Amino acid sequence: MRTAMVVVAVALGALGASVAGLRWLRVSQREHYLAGSSTRFAIRWWRSTALNALLVVVGLAGALVAIWVPLAACVTAGVVIFGPRGLTVRGRTSTLSWTRRLKTLAAVTGSLSVVVLGTGILLGVGPEVAALVALGIPLLVDAAAALLAPMEARASEKFVSDAKHRLERVRPRVVGITGSYGKTSTKNHLTTLLGTDRAVVPSPRSFNNRAGLARAINENLAEGTDVFIAEMGTYGPGEIAEMVAWCPPQIAVLTAIGPVHLERFGSLDVTLAAKAEITASAEVVVLNADDERLAGLAAEIPSSARVLRTSASHRDADVSVVEHGGTWEISTQGTVQATVPVIQGVQAGNVACALGAAIALGTDPHVAAERVANLVAVENRLTSVKAPSGVTVIDDTFNSNPAGAAAALDLIRRLPVDGRRVVVTPGMIELGECQRAENEAFARSAAEIADVVVIVGRTNAAALEAGARQVPDAEVRRVRTREEAVNWVRASLGLGDAVLYENDLPDHYP
Repeated sequence: MRTAMVVVAVALGALGASVAGLRWLRVSQREHYLAGSSTRFAIRWWRSTALNALLVVVGLAGALVAIWVPLAACVTAGVVIFGPRGLTVRGRTSTLSWTRRLKTLAAVTGSLSVVVLGTGILLGVGPEVAALVALGIPLLVDAAAALLAPMEARASEKFVSDAKHRLERVRPRVVGITGSYGKTSTKNHLTTLLGTDRAVVPSPRSFNNRAGLARAINENLAEGTDVFIAEMGTYGPGEIAEMVAWCPPQIAVLTAIGPVHLERFGSLDVTLAAKAEITASAEVVVLNADDERLAGLAAEIPSSARVLRTSASHRDADVSVVEHGGTWEISTQGTVQATVPVIQGVQAGNVACALGAAIALGTDPHVAAERVANLVAVENRLTSVKAPSGVTVIDDTFNSNPAGAAAALDLIRRLPVDGRRVVVTPGMIELGECQRAENEAFARSAAEIADVVVIVGRTNAAALEAGARQVPDAEVRRVRTREEAVNWVRASLGLGDAVLYENDLPDHYP
């Protein structure tokens, strides 16, 4: 009888691990296969609600009781099959994509699970180990990701080598753009400012890591390309240095340093050092002098490189884009080159950086300044439309940083709105130790401006509600998903109202 119980317990434990594995593989894929991400999100999810906390306690109890009653492991299997509640296997916004890399990760995770479970069976503790494997599958996914990381790096070497040789053959001038935020906007603005005077190829959206940059070059860099604009992102020191080694920018642009991905960097000083790696071989360094850390970095740039300081507030910078009475006054070296209307959803600091790079590439300052009038906001970044219902909708769903959120609040504040203003947000993420304070401050500002603050999900709910409640009589609503928020907006707002959707989180966040 006990043997049959053991077989059933082990089988159900393996089934639980398989189902749970799909859930945590999806999280790993969404987090770019970074080792540690599945476990980090598992902790968040199991702590996200009282029900999930109770479920994980029951699961642990099942694993413990299985020492004496093998079938208790079935309880743990049930917990991981159906929990944590809210994190589905299929997903609403980000389904599993069975790429070659995910299949490899799944195979290695499965192999590790079999080894651990087989060892448990040989030691006579099969049910207990089966239960622990089911609960600990996020750890095994992360272990597999760590084991595969060197192999994945080697697998991409051919593509990186091909990209390097293509750059050497085509010989475009390379502009590298990095920063905590503003990279994509600055890249797009620079492409527009260069006009049709020369053949320009910008890296596609989000292709800003080693593999993405190599792919962008291999697939898009055609013969005759004059300028290649490379957006370069990083999660830590050394990554940009590695990219610069084979894709060296002659012109390096640094847009801003802020608390983005801070839980990975650890501190803003580390962030600055990692971003500054882009300047290693640059002939010209364009940096946003409004950023205190970047202003300080200017003194550390080798004398062999030319430094162009840009600003959205000081006219005496090398390149400035200063708002005055609904227009931007664009100056270089203190000389006004053009005055153009302020463009909604376009941030002056990013424009100034793009102008600096355009001028460094030889574009006439007056021509580049006049082309500013042709700039447009990046999709999902402070774009504004009037819905058929008469509601003004501001889409800022691709922003997740304090500076961008502040700019969005300023926009909805300045809109000529006859009715109510509403802010819908899940808050900001990956801000490390600053995350709670930044979300509280943002929610407080939002409540001061908006008539209603709608908080989405649980990730930052406590901080957002605490901040909003600091404003007397603030109306705060809580919803579980973005879809629920949209439904509430459609049912509640009408002609003359305005809504700001500030940031959006994929559904692998609680």
